[in-house]
Amino acid sequence: MPVIGFLHSGSPEPNAKRLAGFRKGLSEAGFVEGKTVAIEFRWAGGEDDRLPELAADLVRRRVAVIATLSSTAAAVAAKAATSTIPIYFLIADPPVELGLVSSLNRPGGNATGITTLAVEVAAKRLSLLRQLVPQALSIALLLKPSHPSAKQVTESLQAAARTLGVQLDVLEASTDREIEDAYLALRPGDALLVATDPFFFLRRAQLVALSARYGVPTIYDSREFGEAGGLMSYGPNHARLWEQAGTYVGRILKGEKPSDLPVTQAAIFEMVINLKTARTLGLNVPDRLLALADEVIE
Repeated sequence: MPVIGFLHSGSPEPNAKRLAGFRKGLSEAGFVEGKTVAIEFRWAGGEDDRLPELAADLVRRRVAVIATLSSTAAAVAAKAATSTIPIYFLIADPPVELGLVSSLNRPGGNATGITTLAVEVAAKRLSLLRQLVPQALSIALLLKPSHPSAKQVTESLQAAARTLGVQLDVLEASTDREIEDAYLALRPGDALLVATDPFFFLRRAQLVALSARYGVPTIYDSREFGEAGGLMSYGPNHARLWEQAGTYVGRILKGEKPSDLPVTQAAIFEMVINLKTARTLGLNVPDRLLALADEVIE
């Protein structure tokens, strides 16, 4: 029975729906966990410094393929740990710049996967938030400074903010305490954009609660935040992308090589608006945004 090594920055509970999608994709490719394939999970629990050793453990286990989904740090750790075991990633950051592949069309090495274009999509997210709260005095960006694309995302959003005529303030957080401090640094009337990062996804309940407590209109990168009570999200449907990843991992298990599988880019992005939260914040959501929304949570 082949063994898949699954490496992730976070923990299993917040990713339960996404894991269901991954298993569905594997099943569509002909692999059922416990029957025709085994999965060795390695979760870092939000501690990225554990990832290199967890990756090395999977290499020692001689797994057939390593899957690193929605975790750039895990993909980088896996790539550093092995140049021979196939790696399939799902990341928000540019894989060429990270050294994961030689090019999108011709990956060239032992890794391939999906990119969700975090740098490019961040500007769109800022524009949507500005449309929702045009009266905001400034918009803050909350990011984890060690994220591989932190610099590129910041520069992209600074350029977009200048175009929109809004001030952008950058707030950094790498711990729960620093998240709390970031909210205390916000001024009345500010809005907030939370950057893409497994660190924030793992703490989505905390972020949504803080935005509610301080009355901060906030946009996030995935629908799970909206489902948890967040005001608005814009990004790809990760459960579907994990399902797609499952089918590709199945193809690799059947013998296809990552070097022959071009890196794909997420093509469908969805917007979720939580009207209940909007009413609590005293916001009137423009009709044009409601018309654009893929889902409106009443």
